[in-house]
Amino acid sequence: MSKVLVIGAARSGLAATRLLLKHGFEVVLTDAKPVEDKIELQLQGVKVYDNGHPLEILAEHYSFAVKNPGIPYTNEFVIKTQREGIQIINEIELALRYAKDFQVAAVTGTNGKTTTTTLVWEMRKQKDEHAIAAGNIGFPLCESVEYFGNETRDIALEIAAFQLLGCPSLHPRVSVIMNLTPDHLDVFGVSDAYYKAKTLVYKNQRGDDWFLRNLDDANVIAFTHDVKCQVVTFSLHKKADLQLRHEAVYLFETKLFDLADLHIVGRHNVQNAMVAAAMAYKLGVTPNQIQMAIRTFKGVEHRIEYVRDLNGAVYYNDSKGTNCDATIVALKAFDQPVILLAGGYDKKTGFNDLIPYLDHIKAMIVFGATKEQFKAIYPEAKVVENLSEAVDAAVGLATAGDIVLFSPACASYDQFDNYEQRGRIFKALVNDR
Repeated sequence: MSKVLVIGAARSGLAATRLLLKHGFEVVLTDAKPVEDKIELQLQGVKVYDNGHPLEILAEHYSFAVKNPGIPYTNEFVIKTQREGIQIINEIELALRYAKDFQVAAVTGTNGKTTTTTLVWEMRKQKDEHAIAAGNIGFPLCESVEYFGNETRDIALEIAAFQLLGCPSLHPRVSVIMNLTPDHLDVFGVSDAYYKAKTLVYKNQRGDDWFLRNLDDANVIAFTHDVKCQVVTFSLHKKADLQLRHEAVYLFETKLFDLADLHIVGRHNVQNAMVAAAMAYKLGVTPNQIQMAIRTFKGVEHRIEYVRDLNGAVYYNDSKGTNCDATIVALKAFDQPVILLAGGYDKKTGFNDLIPYLDHIKAMIVFGATKEQFKAIYPEAKVVENLSEAVDAAVGLATAGDIVLFSPACASYDQFDNYEQRGRIFKALVNDR
């Protein structure tokens, strides 16, 4: 019986474990924290090592290892696993090995991934109610394969750079790199390595597959020069295969939808919607079905998400704004004075890119590990210790007509488990007023 090492027992790790057991593998599971389902897993024959990753388990022979996406390749145990010559893949790769008939639309890039992927999913559900959103959103792809086997499924897949590194079999029918700006330099070290990882999304595409190229992004143009499938260009400003014309979105000569039917704010969301529509169209969704999805789409949680009006000020949750570019996009979505709440885990990207947009800000309230870096670029910033204090300060500063925008420009890991938890806590703090 072949043996597989699963590194990380979060939801995707457990999904991978169940799929491996179903296909007859012996599984060794390790996690740095206590594993809640330890006894149940052991009863199923899984060897469980929790509260740390013991190095002695690397002495065993493994066919491969499956790494949880939340564990970086810079993790000491992961590095030693690679040094032992053990191939490391991720949960998405494992799922695709057992689901070769899945039709994948793969979305990557620095920003816009979640909105675009969610829209692709909503559009594809108009054609196939069994369509699935997976990767960074939805649920682990291994769960779908466990339940449905290799039945044909439409998959809208949001995939990050570090996930692409562990997914050598990925073959989307249509893919896109939404944009490229510096991010995750704490993992990749330099921007070029991060950008090149993103280009793995199309490396297995061939023939009549589509790659959508953003003509408005200089980095995308510079780094996507080795595409072997059909390239479909898109732009908000230039002539392209996918473009705006007469207040509508056209793919070649086919009208996909009217801008008047799009109800999410910001010019960036026009781009997200046009890309999603083209991807869905490539996979058989009709313009009428695309339009139905566009008309009913209200946006995604944690991305410029309306929370409430309070004393005439309007509060928005943009917890998914984990880098400067995302926060800049959020700031540009509003004409009103903005009180910005920012700060969090330091991804080593710096915040100087925000400087040209500081005139959009009425006040800034900063907290977390990066608070002093924000103070350096905006000396008038009010420094507090945590999100609760930041909301208190914002309520005290806001007047009628203001926008209070929580867009941290940072990851969440200094004080929260993830950006979802951070966003939910922000909304609770605001709604408790």
